[in-house]
Amino acid sequence: MHSTLNVTARNLPFPPSLLFRNLASAASDRMLAPMDRSGFGPRGARNRLRVAGFVCCSGSPGMWGPATTSTAQLAVAEINRRGGILGREIEFQVYDAGGPLDEVLDRAEQAIASDEVDLIMGMHTSAVRLALRNLITRSKIPYIYTPVYEGGERTPGVIAIGETPRWQSRPSIHWLAETKRAARWYLIGSDYVWPWQSHRAVKRYIKETGGTVVGEEFVPVGEDDHEAQLERIRAAKPDVVLISLIGTDSVTFNRAFADAGLARTILRYAGCVDETSLLGIGADKTENLFCASGYFPCVGSHAGDDFRDRHRAMFGPFAPPIGSCGESAYEASACSRPPPTAPARWTCGRCSRQPTTSSIAARAVRSRFAAVTPGCRCISPKPTASTSG
Repeated sequence: MHSTLNVTARNLPFPPSLLFRNLASAASDRMLAPMDRSGFGPRGARNRLRVAGFVCCSGSPGMWGPATTSTAQLAVAEINRRGGILGREIEFQVYDAGGPLDEVLDRAEQAIASDEVDLIMGMHTSAVRLALRNLITRSKIPYIYTPVYEGGERTPGVIAIGETPRWQSRPSIHWLAETKRAARWYLIGSDYVWPWQSHRAVKRYIKETGGTVVGEEFVPVGEDDHEAQLERIRAAKPDVVLISLIGTDSVTFNRAFADAGLARTILRYAGCVDETSLLGIGADKTENLFCASGYFPCVGSHAGDDFRDRHRAMFGPFAPPIGSCGESAYEASACSRPPPTAPARWTCGRCSRQPTTSSIAARAVRSRFAAVTPGCRCISPKPTASTSG
């Protein structure tokens, strides 16, 4: 069985006619076409800076589509109220980054060649990033990749701002080993590049603590029957199950894990669980579930509270919950590159400061357990850890 989620127009807290391009079909493309393109001029010569958001609106990671889209839209609205980027307002369009990779590549080719976008934001899986990055950078278009990822991205023109295993998993593994006496680890992840590469690093960090890996497996994306995996976990008797499952796959696994009675005796550490995931899992199934992230909305801070208030004011009380994926989309939207004719510096649309590329990309972790300070310093969440149960 497979579990997926599709984000349709009726699920969104803003008019889709202003936002979407290239969703599931030609019919939906016509229905959601955002504007008359007859007035479009050459790239860089228009009054507006055209940004394409490649967001997973379908498949297992589609559950994060509403939050990433709404937070990016919030950032764009705030930048435009401040006068835009170098006097140019931002025009934001969403393209579905879910589904078969060849279809996503077709959408990217259209965005570059026909829609003449100036910048691409990637809010999708690493598998999509690897498929898109050469196409995008050959066109000399900046590509900002926002989610947590495996690290190692060095492609010129690609700015990856998400947490990497060294800054997310390593301090978490050491914390669990020291505080919870965790020594036996079972690794389970979705069958694609982020879990593959992350687990390689995770094994080194577990070895640093004197721990051992007692099992590892990769599950096809979209799989929601986890009985076989749970039986192998039960037989291996780990202290911790490290979960690198994506989207709804993580939701169904964690629910099944608790239903199997494993949550009382086995810790869980997840690298990609946020408030949207927790809504799906349910509070009664989160016993001994730990996660590490660069952003937790529950952490009290003036900047964080103000961010949530602005999001709610724009999208209403039933807006998608802001988690780490949504916050990273907002952060990427707030730091936008000027056109090639301008000095080659990145300008924050919220504070107008000009942090270095490395400071934007780093999102340096200051605490033992996954806190982040963005490069522009506009948002400064406190060092945080999050546990459930």
